Amino acid sequence: MTKIEVLQRWCDEVWRDGNLDAIGELFDPSAVTSGVVPQMQIGPDDFRELVSVLRHHVGPIEAEILKTVEEGDWLAAMMNFRTSRADNGAPIEVAGQVMLRFNGDRMAEAYNHFDYLAFFEQLGLVPPDSLTIFLTGHKLDWA
Repeated sequence: MTKIEVLQRWCDEVWRDGNLDAIGELFDPSAVTSGVVPQMQIGPDDFRELVSVLRHHVGPIEAEILKTVEEGDWLAAMMNFRTSRADNGAPIEVAGQVMLRFNGDRMAEAYNHFDYLAFFEQLGLVPPDSLTIFLTGHKLDWA
């Protein structure tokens, strides 16, 4: 299986289908990932919890691999994710990037960037256009 095929299988089985067992099949047991949760590295067990938490808020997640670059054991991919809100079915679309190091057919190291601000705006958890608000120097007031 190519690195791109492993990444696509990861997206299909873990994110779209919610198959948490696939994490153990595709993620090296000693693997760590950075960037999914800012300032925190997570391993396979933590990743299972993260997938469960995120999928609680949305429907099945469709991942589209837009561009890839491979070099040795590494694969970098620009991606687009589409899903819908679990509470009202409204569509959600968010961009992301991942850089993966492979050990054979398993991901051994991952660096992720996901547009969480756009994600949480579309979930209705922060005001629309929050980035614009922040760029003006204003703060969100949680009174």
